[in-house]
Amino acid sequence: MNHLAPITTYGCIAEHLGHSFSGEIHRLLSQALAAKDDRLAYQYHLQELRPDEVEGFFRRRAFCGINITIPYKQVIIPMLDELTDVARDIGAVNTVVNRDGRLIGDNTDFYGMRYLLFGANIDLSEKKVLIFGTGGTSNTAFAVAKHGGAKQILKFSRTARDGALSYDDLPLHTDADVIINTTPAGMYPNDEGCPLPEGLTLADFPALCGVVDAIYHPLRTELIMAARQLGIPATGGLPMLVAQAAAATERFLDCTVDAAIIADVVETLQRQKENIVLIGMPGCGKTTVGNLLSECLGRPLLDTDEAIARRVGSVPDYLRAQGEAAFRDLEAAVIREDIAPESGVIIATGGGAVLRDENVRRLKRNGTLVFLDRPLSALMATPDRPLSSDPDALRRRFEERYDRYCAVADVHLVVPDGESAEETVERVRETF
Repeated sequence: MNHLAPITTYGCIAEHLGHSFSGEIHRLLSQALAAKDDRLAYQYHLQELRPDEVEGFFRRRAFCGINITIPYKQVIIPMLDELTDVARDIGAVNTVVNRDGRLIGDNTDFYGMRYLLFGANIDLSEKKVLIFGTGGTSNTAFAVAKHGGAKQILKFSRTARDGALSYDDLPLHTDADVIINTTPAGMYPNDEGCPLPEGLTLADFPALCGVVDAIYHPLRTELIMAARQLGIPATGGLPMLVAQAAAATERFLDCTVDAAIIADVVETLQRQKENIVLIGMPGCGKTTVGNLLSECLGRPLLDTDEAIARRVGSVPDYLRAQGEAAFRDLEAAVIREDIAPESGVIIATGGGAVLRDENVRRLKRNGTLVFLDRPLSALMATPDRPLSSDPDALRRRFEERYDRYCAVADVHLVVPDGESAEETVERVRETF
């Protein structure tokens, strides 16, 4: 197990923290607070602990304040001296403060979940709320729904334990107003997952006026994307993560974190984690622009054709030998396994990558699709591109794909003939 620096002031413990955003969030919070009062600057460390190390960690009490996440939010309760009312009601702890040797457990997830709902304009008053999952975050969602005046709150789980209903019972509750997912279904690295059982979709819930997913990686889960396609207000868990961290910081430092700071950190983190996905015709400049963006933003560049070449060698040779259908299957596998799950990167796609809906959906989970719309007259046919190796083939590909590029793009950037790659890069940067 990869143990990080021992916590001596503030930090976070969990069994696995390899993809945690907590360190970045607290760095941003510390910077914002220190800009107003340098006495509020603090260091925040991540520390992975095996289950057999947790009790000893709390016995040593070598910290001022810590956050706790999966799978220890409930395990640690007997190791504490005191619980706040919120933590006791929820039955889970995500924040512990050391006050003169006494360990006080709190649950700032409550405030994070409330912030998440408020930011998405999802009102629970007099609503029927379905909560997927029965863990600590599920208890938090239940407490927030109860506090928000929900008229009925039902929990669902695979095992139907602890008072929860089975997912098999969901067809009896399609009159629900709000769904809150607190399970890991759809969480990295299993991005394809969705908590809804097979055969049931959000379209089967005609009264839905809000969908919440506590997952923050990917930025948009399958559940959230499905809700937005139906025009249902929906939000992923990133704002909750920041808001609960801000509430924890208030307890650590006995200070107040302004709402404006929370909003700024959410926006900054969203921008940092969002992939910039360049789409468009072969020869439109995706790789050139991608390399320049990578240099000026300090982000890695992932090129789908290069990733394919690492698997099979020459892409043109593979296309000629195996045909386009086999190539598209391989391209989809590379996007699914090597490209789409990443965050905070630049992605240069092959010209036909967005022809398949599955690729578009995967790329949009963590990314914004930018269509580099260069006119046909500025594109050049080359023999190393078998599908557009001569002017007639290039024209046919342009006519076949143009409407598709327009339909799937989040940003449509018209690139005039004669515009330099550096100028295009500046216009892309303005978007982000």
